[in-house]
Amino acid sequence: MAEITVGTDPRPADPPPPGTVSHLVGGIIDDAQRLAKQQLDMLKSEFHEDLRRTKRAAVYGGLGVACLTVGGMALVFGIVYMLVRFAGLPEWGAWVTFAAIFLTAGAALTLAARNLFESFNPLPDKTFNALQENLTWKTSPQM
Repeated sequence: MAEITVGTDPRPADPPPPGTVSHLVGGIIDDAQRLAKQQLDMLKSEFHEDLRRTKRAAVYGGLGVACLTVGGMALVFGIVYMLVRFAGLPEWGAWVTFAAIFLTAGAALTLAARNLFESFNPLPDKTFNALQENLTWKTSPQM
């Protein structure tokens, strides 16, 4: 005679049949998790692309600033000595004139740069907002 054991089934539990409520809810949860993962991947990708572009722009900008500095200093020396020779200004007067011009220009450019940096947002807004909306939907109590 065969012995019957109660409470232990050696077979794994079968997934709910398609079309049942639990199957549909499970599918929705799987889809929401996949969507959140895809949006996180897209957020990372956008951030890395922006970082790569920013780094390249900073290298070119740094080289440009170095070249402009050397060229600008040579120009200032040339103009100061031209003013001394042709305009009859004393050397100190020519230097003070150019110092005032460059200090004014530097202050104006520094204020413009500060305003630009304050308006810059390094995060990819569209992806971040979509991800935040999905996370809010996922964590809010369901009816």
